[in-house]
Amino acid sequence: MAETPIWSVGDSVPAVPAVVGAQLRVPLVTGGSAEYANLDHGASAPCLNAVRDAVNELLPWYASVHRGAGFASQVCTRVYEGARETLRRFVGARRTDSVIFTRNTTDALNLLAAALPADTSVVVFDTEHHAALLPWAGERVHHLGIPESPQEAVRLLDAALAECADGPKLAVLTGASNVTGELWPVAELARVAREHGARTVLDAAQLAPHRPVRIADLGVDHAVLSGHKLYAPFGAGALIGRDDWLDRAEPYLAGGGATRSVPDAGEIDWNTGPERHEAGSPNTVGVHALAKACEVLAEHAEAIEGHEDLLLRRLRAGLATVPGLRELGLFGPEHDRVGVVSFTVDGQDPGLLAAALSAEHGIGVRDGLFCAHRAVRHLLAGTDAQRAVRISLGLGTTVEHVDRIVTALRGLVAHGPQWSYELDGGRWVPVDDPREFPAALA
Repeated sequence: MAETPIWSVGDSVPAVPAVVGAQLRVPLVTGGSAEYANLDHGASAPCLNAVRDAVNELLPWYASVHRGAGFASQVCTRVYEGARETLRRFVGARRTDSVIFTRNTTDALNLLAAALPADTSVVVFDTEHHAALLPWAGERVHHLGIPESPQEAVRLLDAALAECADGPKLAVLTGASNVTGELWPVAELARVAREHGARTVLDAAQLAPHRPVRIADLGVDHAVLSGHKLYAPFGAGALIGRDDWLDRAEPYLAGGGATRSVPDAGEIDWNTGPERHEAGSPNTVGVHALAKACEVLAEHAEAIEGHEDLLLRRLRAGLATVPGLRELGLFGPEHDRVGVVSFTVDGQDPGLLAAALSAEHGIGVRDGLFCAHRAVRHLLAGTDAQRAVRISLGLGTTVEHVDRIVTALRGLVAHGPQWSYELDGGRWVPVDDPREFPAALA
């Protein structure tokens, strides 16, 4: 019988929906192979088995949406339009909220930014992922810095909105940090925004895969999310929320489907509703995949939260045994969070750690600044580190994966890598790497 690790939390992990590639084996530079431990769900999550099956079921019926008279087109139109209601239910939206399908969270936030009324004041924390930090431009964008507690976040937003000029106002909020996994006080922030007559948009990209989202209950006006983080990696995302700003804005893309009529001369008659901003042939397969993923995650929400909570507790207990490891956090170690942990290790290069974890142990993690440069640099202030390592858990994570990375980190800190590595284009890679890519994908 295997020895129980000293960081074991002693609990069984609830069963959750299965993902494609759960038994994937990857080659090791030291010889042989290992089951791939995907601990990078926060970047892109694997595909749910149920999503793969749903896509395969749709593919024989694939045809044009909205504009085809054939029966297959009618099937795809029903699938595409039905997905809007699935997304509306998934995020707990109001019946009147629009669901606009986009490529991803970044695309959705840029769409909203393009639809803002003139002279809108935008208030955004510097902790945001670049998708939520960068789309806003102009003199009326107010950056709130980085709060040290949820209470300070509420105070900062209250003060900033009080100082905004007259006119429309939008507060940009995150549900869960993509750097630390910590949950933000969305309901309180939304309440403060309403008191100042401001609207809110919730970046739910990191929250929705882990916890239920209910934007009507939270008092949020808009929400955005990505399929590739929701176990539906087929290129679809969504902007969900109030439609008045969107109906008055210029179409996000000019093209077929966005128009009612294009006269020979005169002004184009643009559609209202979601079609106004969904020009071109839609990503029917991606939208169907996203909707199916939302159905599965909603059905198993309690088990998913229990699964990730137990694995996260086991992971953090294990990481606490690694000499010199410093976990990054905004609001303190006891603050509620989803399954994301970022850290540095004294005297260790994060990029080299990530490379060795992959090459020698079959573990995938992320190293760098995680497209949240301001937040990570703030959290690294006072240390020698320029980057960090991020572990992000999900449906594909097992107890063995958690134990393997803790054991691997303890070994790397104590003895260093077994293989030699060199920098190539700023990334550490194994010297004379003997591993071969799969022949069909090379």
